[in-house]
Amino acid sequence: MNRTGILQVVSRKLAPFVVLFGFYLVSYGHLTPGGGFQGGVVIAAGVILLLLGQPPERLEGLVNVRLFGLVETVSLLLFLGAGIIGIILGGAFLQVLLPTGSAGRITDAGFIFILNVVIGMKVGAGITVICYRLFMES
Repeated sequence: MNRTGILQVVSRKLAPFVVLFGFYLVSYGHLTPGGGFQGGVVIAAGVILLLLGQPPERLEGLVNVRLFGLVETVSLLLFLGAGIIGIILGGAFLQVLLPTGSAGRITDAGFIFILNVVIGMKVGAGITVICYRLFMES
């Protein structure tokens, strides 16, 4: 694939905004449509846009695949840990573990926010690693 100077410049300038929008989707997913999965995909799309604009020689220095793999593994373990703690405490998988609100109702918005962040990290890192491996194969 021929990479032009325009592609390199546009991808470098646009990718940070795409990643920032992905973080916005992750952080406001518990209040609006969106969430961890959608935000993680948009974050990965920003990284992939950056990878598309760079020559193959620079890809290895641009993305630390081991770090992305570690982030994916740790986020999966955090998600499963949150679910299993709910079972251990006598509830259900992913039961809300935060204290009750002022009216006696469980405040699950904070717990959903935490789960959105963990899922966003998992999806973003996973899709980035998959696409990076595909780029290196071609």
